[in-house]
Amino acid sequence: MSRHHHTFLKRKEPLPATLHPDGSPADPQVLITVIDYDDTHFQEKKVDLISDCFPFRDTETVTWINVDGLGNPKIIEDLGKCFVIHPLILEDIFNTGQRPKMEDLDQYIYLTLKMLTYLPREKKIKIEHISMVIGKNFLISFQEDIGDIFDPVRERIRKDGRIRKFGPDYLAYALIDAIVDNYFSVMEKLEEQVEDLEEELVTNPTQDSLQKINHLKKDMIFLRKSVWPLREMINNLERSESALIKESTRIYLRDVYDHSIQVIDTLETFRDMVSGMIDIYLSGLSYKMNEIMKVLTLIATIFIPLTFVVGLYGMNFKNMPEIDWEFGYYSVLIVMAVMVLGMLTYFRRKKWI
Repeated sequence: MSRHHHTFLKRKEPLPATLHPDGSPADPQVLITVIDYDDTHFQEKKVDLISDCFPFRDTETVTWINVDGLGNPKIIEDLGKCFVIHPLILEDIFNTGQRPKMEDLDQYIYLTLKMLTYLPREKKIKIEHISMVIGKNFLISFQEDIGDIFDPVRERIRKDGRIRKFGPDYLAYALIDAIVDNYFSVMEKLEEQVEDLEEELVTNPTQDSLQKINHLKKDMIFLRKSVWPLREMINNLERSESALIKESTRIYLRDVYDHSIQVIDTLETFRDMVSGMIDIYLSGLSYKMNEIMKVLTLIATIFIPLTFVVGLYGMNFKNMPEIDWEFGYYSVLIVMAVMVLGMLTYFRRKKWI
């Protein structure tokens, strides 16, 4: 992953029951789509006015209203008034720092969770806040940005699939399942990064490797805060006594609960691997230092006898017969060369080099 920081700022809290976009700067662009269906009927359209969603409140068909973008509080407020959504729930929709949770308010169920998307160019993981309001015959989803991973669910609805035979509770399951399944794709990308970094640490650890370890470790901690509460949220939804969750849907929720456990186990495995990379990095540095010290020691050992010979014949005594010998200089060079070759041969037999 490229270098980035997760900064936690203390935000100025809005007054209770007031709408306050959490993003900065605010983006007024909001995309609203409506899908209305039952087992024999299907309608899909984009709406420009929030009032176009109001007629779907009391229909017998299932209505999925998806709101992309939280930059216009007025739209969310009007939608909340029409579908009688509590102001505190609307406030939670804008609070993108919320951890995944479920709240049962009798007339509807409120869910919030995190959608992960891997950005290949930036080599980053984008975490997006998703909120859902499940009613008797409707589901309203709120997303931070335009674009999501729900196209397979939309395609299933268009093709008169199994999903059109069930209510909004099954639709909520399908959306949660799509989010959790996408976690596995993100985990595959994380696994590639972990394996590449592990190979780099074994072959050639550098100072950049340590920075990559720290950034990857921060990413794991940040992901853990987003994924771990998801298990509790799905479990609470499956065990809820609300009449909005039909018994036929609970078995599917148990299945997606098992998938969330697999994601958490995978994430914990990666965290352990990344934590162990610090030891691999230190071991690699220690090994490299030992290799350097070994080479320097061998060089110093080779030059010890050479220094002795040069120092011996560098003394300024007059009574040294070898100094006046015609072949003395060449003989000393030959002796020094033989000493070096002999020591190198000895070191190689000992497998020190």
